[in-house]
Amino acid sequence: MNISTPSRRTALFFGLAACVLAMPTWAQNYPNKPIKFITNFPAGGPADFLARTVGEAITTQYKQPVIVENKPGAGGNIGADFVAKSPADGYTVLFGIDTTFTVNPYIYKSMAFKPADLRPIMVMVSSGLLVGAHPGTGFKTLKDLIAQGKGKGLNFSSAGSGSPGHLAAEIFMDAANIKIQHIPYKGNAPAVAAVLAGEVDAGVLATPGMLPHVKSGKVTALAVTSRQRSRSAPDIQTVAELGLKDLELEVLYVAMVPAATPEPVVQLLQKAFSDALKRPDTQTQLVGMDLFYEGLVGQDASKRLADQSQRYDRVVKSTGMKVD
Repeated sequence: MNISTPSRRTALFFGLAACVLAMPTWAQNYPNKPIKFITNFPAGGPADFLARTVGEAITTQYKQPVIVENKPGAGGNIGADFVAKSPADGYTVLFGIDTTFTVNPYIYKSMAFKPADLRPIMVMVSSGLLVGAHPGTGFKTLKDLIAQGKGKGLNFSSAGSGSPGHLAAEIFMDAANIKIQHIPYKGNAPAVAAVLAGEVDAGVLATPGMLPHVKSGKVTALAVTSRQRSRSAPDIQTVAELGLKDLELEVLYVAMVPAATPEPVVQLLQKAFSDALKRPDTQTQLVGMDLFYEGLVGQDASKRLADQSQRYDRVVKSTGMKVD
């Protein structure tokens, strides 16, 4: 039997009303105390920026302070485990990247939490990686790096074992049949600093952290791994344009809460996040950091993460990639 639009609206109204009545009193009044945003990578990166941007918007809209804490380590596992074991009440939210859930289960012998212990509020934005070299190497293109990688020993920095840069580099070495020594750092910022100082020959790192140094001439950009060219530096070619489409890789910045968090609280947070990220001033900042708005929630968010996980499972198995 077909239900008319008014009937559907009536059913939806009473369904939502029943949910509200069944909710604990604290959930009906959410948020009524400070909210804690946990970033599982060091301060200064895109996840930290997103946490503080959304936090400011929530503070303004709901008159509750948002506290941002950084709990880095173990490829994001430490911060994720902290949130997974927190009360499922919407007052502790994880800001991080997808690889904690889409790569780490395949490369760590054991993890203190399971990805299923957390649920996505939103896949907020995405970003490519930038393959950049220290000018002293003389590299101008990816072909230069490949040629040197076949003969001379080279090294590269990443934001840590199991990070997107580590993953992309392993894919690249496998495809190009070269070997470059991986040197993991504790976060994107120190890995970028290593390239600037000439401690490493190259880096495969988050584009936002590399672009300022490309523009200043302190890093030579060889390619970006995103599907499309950087909006801030459109002259840099994509890996697909260079004939390395298998290297195409994007980082997803996600917000997560404990799996048992009530649906109405999740929906409120989704709206708050969406409103914050769509503000014109935030959009301008996202463009400046080369972050692309995704805004995926519910099944769309889950599917995107599942697709990433399936791809990385195959990559890890084919490359034999493990945590150092």
